[in-house]
Amino acid sequence: MRALYLTHPQVQIDAAVPVPLWGLSPVGRARAEAFAGRGVIPIGAMVFSSRETKALELAELVAAAAGTPVMSDHQMGENDRSATGFLPPALFEAHADRFFAQPQQSADGWERAIDAQARIVATVRTALASVPVGTSVIFCGHGAVGTLLKCRIGDRRISREEDQGRIGAPGGGNGFLFDLATKQLLTDWTPMEEIGRDWFA
Repeated sequence: MRALYLTHPQVQIDAAVPVPLWGLSPVGRARAEAFAGRGVIPIGAMVFSSRETKALELAELVAAAAGTPVMSDHQMGENDRSATGFLPPALFEAHADRFFAQPQQSADGWERAIDAQARIVATVRTALASVPVGTSVIFCGHGAVGTLLKCRIGDRRISREEDQGRIGAPGGGNGFLFDLATKQLLTDWTPMEEIGRDWFA
């Protein structure tokens, strides 16, 4: 069964607000609205989402275009970084490098990459088991766990070189098409602006 994994686009960064509660920035929301308004999303598509605000805001737009409800699950959330909380950009990037480079170790209390990978793969597999044959599926989530999912499906080593920031559009808002049952990665990270209706054919 084909499915699209789509990451939220740009967010409103606020050091005073817990990261899971960050919403889309004006730029990110504009991109999400443009994607939802292009007629790409199939009517009746099932939409699964992380419960983090930025992903839910994307999912609500996608689901509105599909005419279906959002099904959210906290297990689809981004890698748990609560041990450090907000980090300045340079320090965050250094931690993210460690997260991908040493997947069996924790970067100062962050969820390990191997654990986050097992979690997102199991959650996506469970969600897909509930989807009727012939129904389009869209997952709205995050860059790091999306990369870990992509690595597992494509039988690729966990590496930051597989991250959306190295392959897709900067700032998020990228997607890839996959078939978990057959372990086929059908596309790599692609900006949402380049995702067409033919992806769901």
